[in-house]
Amino acid sequence: MIRYRLAQAADAALIHALLLEMAAGEAFGGSVESLLAHGFGKRPRFRVVLAEDRAAQALGFCLFLPEYSSWRGAMGVFVQDLYLRPSARGLGAGRGLLAAAWAQAQDWQPQFVALMVKRSNLPALGFYRSLGFDLREAADPLILSGAALEAVLGAAG
Repeated sequence: MIRYRLAQAADAALIHALLLEMAAGEAFGGSVESLLAHGFGKRPRFRVVLAEDRAAQALGFCLFLPEYSSWRGAMGVFVQDLYLRPSARGLGAGRGLLAAAWAQAQDWQPQFVALMVKRSNLPALGFYRSLGFDLREAADPLILSGAALEAVLGAAG
């Protein structure tokens, strides 16, 4: 049996540990303090659902936040991270985490779920496609950070 629950501030270290597992050696700049400040502070910017086994051992998590689509004219749920420990894969916990996140986001009145997945992560792509996820338009996500961000911000002044 798998149990799903909304994470609390006391779970920040566990969430951080799961994020490190998910990163699997890739560069990772998050911290427990950042999770606490942004997810469990006065104005939480995201929520996390944890999946646990009967012994209350963590199997995985889903970190999600509200998203507004001007094109759809509707709110949605953006899944930033969905991770299952290898031993929990194939048990239906991924689908369960998505359903639990959806249930926990109903105060946002969501109409869709969006997420990103690495093109190289074929198992994840297969999983999401099996659920009915489609490519999001014909656009690729871009990010501006570091020195390039500072240059743009300096130009605005």
